[in-house]
Amino acid sequence: MKLRSKVFAAFFIIILVPVVLMTAFFAGFVIFQSKKIESRFGIDLMHLTAANKALLLDFFFLLAVVLIITAVLLSAWLYHDFSAPLEKLAKATRNIRDGNLDFELKAEGVAEIRSLCEDFEEMRVRLKAANEEKIEFDRQNRELISNISHDLRTPITAVKGYVEGIMDGVADTPEKMNRYIQTIYNKTIEMDRLINELSFYSKIATNRIPYAFDRVPVRGFFDDAAEELENELTAKGVTFTYRNEVPDGTEIIADVEQIRRVINNIVGNSVKYMDKPVKTVSLTVTEVGDEVQTAITDNGKGIEAKNLASVFDRFYRTDSSRNSAQGGSGIGLSIVRKIVEDHGGRVWASSREGEGTTMFFVLRKYQEAQVK
Repeated sequence: MKLRSKVFAAFFIIILVPVVLMTAFFAGFVIFQSKKIESRFGIDLMHLTAANKALLLDFFFLLAVVLIITAVLLSAWLYHDFSAPLEKLAKATRNIRDGNLDFELKAEGVAEIRSLCEDFEEMRVRLKAANEEKIEFDRQNRELISNISHDLRTPITAVKGYVEGIMDGVADTPEKMNRYIQTIYNKTIEMDRLINELSFYSKIATNRIPYAFDRVPVRGFFDDAAEELENELTAKGVTFTYRNEVPDGTEIIADVEQIRRVINNIVGNSVKYMDKPVKTVSLTVTEVGDEVQTAITDNGKGIEAKNLASVFDRFYRTDSSRNSAQGGSGIGLSIVRKIVEDHGGRVWASSREGEGTTMFFVLRKYQEAQVK
């Protein structure tokens, strides 16, 4: 039997049983007392006039109607406060069981039922958010695999072509052979970088980045990083400039390997989107209060203002085309943000379309980190 039927049955039993008992008791009492009243006052209650009998019947009828209406009203009130909300909860449970989370459960009924509905609705909202997050995460993983696959296919195809050229004797001079081998080497370096990026992303996804924090001299670290960048960029035909305005002796708490990854990812992204005949990249390190600020500026095509807030999002690409010149997994700058934030710093970008982009990141000085 459903709750609604039980509620109505219970109230009718609660109301009607006392009515029947009271009626029987009252009738017996009247019969019993009528003899005393008749002997004392000469009134025969068993032989009332028709009018008096009608009045007495009306009284009993009215009493029964009042009690029945009361039972109906109380049953309806109880059903509204208990049964209806519970039926909605049951329906909501079935929706969740069937995977449908696009509904809203409004809290109603008595305080206890209303609190239960509110908790259930909060659970639904969290489940929906977790489900949407999982869907988005799966979509991003598929996109990552697609991007990496595309970007690996390009250097693999090139390596295959040059190896076939060597095997077929196309590289018939030492100079041509050296050029072929150097190209193959460069393509393998590119593939190794993509694989490392994918491996590092998996560590980000599981929050298992291996950090080795230490006190790092700012001038020595950035001088070495700038020397490596200059050699690499010069080989690519990019003009590189470096300026370090941080006083000697200034230190930061950082993981040297990961901060190098930050710098390389930013510079690699800058070089990827350069569109000028003369390409330039500059690295500037300055002291800003209790922080050390690093600015990496390029003269590329720039980023639209509406996209600046999104460039550090995972899988975000200002250019959605999948050509070999501007390919990429779309996670380089998201790795930058993750590493910098794990160091207690922050990262942002400023850009002007057609002129270039500057990527900033700041890290706390050792004294600041020591106080905290």
